[in-house]
Amino acid sequence: MTTDGVQDARILIIDDQETEVRALENLLSDGGYGAISVATDPRRATAMFRDVKPDLVTIDLHRPQLTGLAVTALLHKEIPEGSCLPILMVTEDADSESKAHAIRVGACDFVSKPFRADEVLLRVKNLLEMRFLQLQLQAYTQMLETRVSERTRELERAQQDILKRVARAVEYRDDVTGQHAQRVGLLSALIAERLGLPVDEVERLRHAAPLHDVGKIAVADEIILKPGPLTDTERKKMQSHSAVGAVILGGSECDVLRMAEVISLRHHECWDGTGYPDGIQGSEIPLVARIVAVADAFDAVTHHRPYKPARSFKEGLTEIVDGRGSRFDPRIVHAFLDIIKEGWQLELAYSPESHRRVC
Repeated sequence: MTTDGVQDARILIIDDQETEVRALENLLSDGGYGAISVATDPRRATAMFRDVKPDLVTIDLHRPQLTGLAVTALLHKEIPEGSCLPILMVTEDADSESKAHAIRVGACDFVSKPFRADEVLLRVKNLLEMRFLQLQLQAYTQMLETRVSERTRELERAQQDILKRVARAVEYRDDVTGQHAQRVGLLSALIAERLGLPVDEVERLRHAAPLHDVGKIAVADEIILKPGPLTDTERKKMQSHSAVGAVILGGSECDVLRMAEVISLRHHECWDGTGYPDGIQGSEIPLVARIVAVADAFDAVTHHRPYKPARSFKEGLTEIVDGRGSRFDPRIVHAFLDIIKEGWQLELAYSPESHRRVC
């Protein structure tokens, strides 16, 4: 870091004694400083400070209208938090207590009268170098924060893309469009938003819900694609996908994957306790899993799979309504039906002829 440009620094002199102001102004000018402003009425110091936006301020400690300590305290309130604006206190006979008080209210250094040119210029130079180094540090820190933020967003986008592709790869086994997972994610987010969940949780659910069936990767094709009824053994193997998915997704520090783990394990639990894998019921089932249960069931009914034909949008609604209070949380069913009533155009998106995403 360098302190190039110190001579161009803006300096504000606050003093109601014309003779002393001119003496200090001439001294600084002779020292190469050209951007000098003067406030001869300390009561206007704050307004002058806002206009000039100085890099350094000099204040006379003992003034009859408004003491230097009082002016310093007022100006200190104008300095942004985390910023260091040097204030040089001018004094004739300040004792140790006065100096300590001045430092407490924001003064950085002192210079004595009558002025000695070498002393004043040295103190001004040192304070301005400190000021410019701090500004450069702030700019550098901001640049690093921006880069970290940009990199974080890039990583988040990459993560979301990977999760989307993993979900799509699993779904391609029994959904020729590969869109079931994404539709479930979007519909789950709409329901969560309707329920009033926080925006960040809705967004996490949008990305976590598509992974609800990732455990199917461990289920054989002859079971997943079987056109007829499953045997008891086959059904147990199919049902194992929820626990397998939780194992696959478990142990992550990623918020989305932690939510996906819960959803995978619990999205086949039923409100009345008849679901699997553990038969928990009611509010014991995590809310996000209860939401995905409704979205998953509706999408599964209204879209074609190799082992079953798609049913109509109306039949899909009937499936959800009939399951209210048994398979599904009544509150979530109510939120889902509200979405339908308020015109989200789901009927077109979920028609058997269409595989478009809800948007």
